Amino acid sequence: MTTRRTIFVCQGTGCVSSGASQVQRELERDIIDHKLDVEVRLTGCRGFCQIGPSAIVEPDDILYCRLKPADVKEIVDSHLINGSPVSRLHYHDPTTGDPIPKWTDIPFYNRQQKMITAYWGFINPEDIEEYIAIGGYRAARQAILAMSPDEIIEEIKSSQLRGRGGAGFLTGVKWDFARRSDSGKSDQKYIICNGDEGDPGAFMDRSLLEANPHSMIEGMIIGAFAIGASKGFIYVRAEYPLAVHRLEVAIAQARMRGFLGSHIFGSSFDFDLQINQGAGAFVCGEETALMASIMGKRGNPRPRPPYPASEGLWGQPTNINNVKTFAYVPLIIKQGAKWFADVGLGPSKGTMVFSLTGKINNSGLVEVPMGIKLRQIIYDIGGGIPHGKRFKAVQTGGPSGGCLPESYLDKKVTYESLQAAGSILGSGGMIVLDEDVCMVDMAKYFISFTEEESCGKCSPCRIGIRRMHNVLERVANGQGEEEDLGLLEELGNTIKDGSLCGLGQTAPNPVLTTIRYFRDEYIAHIVDKRCPAKVCGSLIEYYIDEDKCTGCLLCLRNCPTNAVTEARREGTRDIGIKKPDKAASVEEEKKKRANTICSINTATCVRCGICYANCPHGAILKKDRPFISEEILAVSSQTYV
Repeated sequence: MTTRRTIFVCQGTGCVSSGASQVQRELERDIIDHKLDVEVRLTGCRGFCQIGPSAIVEPDDILYCRLKPADVKEIVDSHLINGSPVSRLHYHDPTTGDPIPKWTDIPFYNRQQKMITAYWGFINPEDIEEYIAIGGYRAARQAILAMSPDEIIEEIKSSQLRGRGGAGFLTGVKWDFARRSDSGKSDQKYIICNGDEGDPGAFMDRSLLEANPHSMIEGMIIGAFAIGASKGFIYVRAEYPLAVHRLEVAIAQARMRGFLGSHIFGSSFDFDLQINQGAGAFVCGEETALMASIMGKRGNPRPRPPYPASEGLWGQPTNINNVKTFAYVPLIIKQGAKWFADVGLGPSKGTMVFSLTGKINNSGLVEVPMGIKLRQIIYDIGGGIPHGKRFKAVQTGGPSGGCLPESYLDKKVTYESLQAAGSILGSGGMIVLDEDVCMVDMAKYFISFTEEESCGKCSPCRIGIRRMHNVLERVANGQGEEEDLGLLEELGNTIKDGSLCGLGQTAPNPVLTTIRYFRDEYIAHIVDKRCPAKVCGSLIEYYIDEDKCTGCLLCLRNCPTNAVTEARREGTRDIGIKKPDKAASVEEEKKKRANTICSINTATCVRCGICYANCPHGAILKKDRPFISEEILAVSSQTYV
């Protein structure tokens, strides 16, 4: 992409939190010290968050992963000065372990089809000139100076672009409603970008705002001109400080260049933007709750109709689209509707950006064509399941989506296919689950999330979700009954049919799909009183394998309830091993530890799993816990008395 040697250092949130800023400063310092003709440039997220902090050396295409400031000297000396890339810092194939020096050869990158993420990681999001250099704001100029609003809307309609926030409504049709709407109060119309991304494991919108905020701003300018709006709002979570900062910088730069404000491109069109920071309520991702929040009210959804297109902010016609939806718009105006519509499957056109997380070797953001198979995303791009574990399910669509089993790996990913399977596409969250995940526990986790995030305005959602959570708690504790499955399904369908907004209408999906596809796990919890995945604390016990235990005492030192005790191995003498003896030699200390063995007192163990997580030798194992019903406990206590 450049003839001069340039190092692009990722400065997305994930890399920044891992020390990317220090790596960049060290690179700049070393390059100056050696008087090298090498440029170091800040970029936004390039998607492969698992390997951060990362940097790419161009035009060599060399990718360096998991960088630390201490690695910089070796890169400068070996690669930049002597022309020999540092192999140990390359990406290594998770299956073979072989290093792959060039980012263009890594399946995570070369099997994607990039549209809105094409320049992520190669332009500075805080420099508008770099966005202009790749053709930025040309589409806005073309739309305002050479197209009518009706022509713009027809182009978006022809592309069949659908909202990337979850519902999948046709963007061009939505714009047409807003354009033709008249509140009768004034000529004022509004346009809103919904950046209130709150799904667990989802970070697509945040990364776009950090990597290329101008693409979304340009899309909003085109949309505002098309519907006749003069004021725009970007609603973004306050938990995204880096995204907010880069948005503020981008908006200020766009104003200075005349792309926002009065008489844009010398026309009569006036439009400006304002950032509104949300306080973190998941329900404010729903459009009517979001508008209430912007207006300074409590973020509660309201019944529809009237729809925002006719009665939105302050009673005026309002259009709301997702961050990614707006980012596609400039590309469609520049490249043409056919260019976009030729990608995808059926009515699901274009590409989709997914955040691929969970039990996956290569986690991060991927952009793929609609209609791709789940297997291609998880195995070809994601690199499969770590540690040779078996794939169990994939959760799509965030807490409002469903869990799909292995039999769906060869299904094509579209709005329609996921909906038919009981899930949704949502905004693009995709959490991979392996054999160690309990599906009852997973359903309980997501339903507890939506219970916490419910605004409580309507009874089906407020009462129904809590009731579902209580039943799932009982099942996970081994106290469920077979009738509970029918009760959960009845509750779920009632909540879907009776809830006011999308949060309640989709909240039961994780429960209903896990019952539909993993019913045997529910039966195991209810009938056999066991958790097949050995996750549910009430149904498992921890124990220590004496052959694997080395006496390191990490389990004992980390146990919050003192349930772990130490003892001498059979046939050894007590030589005092309560605390490490600093004066003792390494060999003496090893000998002392070799005589030590730990055990777990099941009576005081609360099954928190801390010992299991901290054991470096895999000596702590799980087994089914003998289940004692409440009736037996009651009889036993009476007998004892």
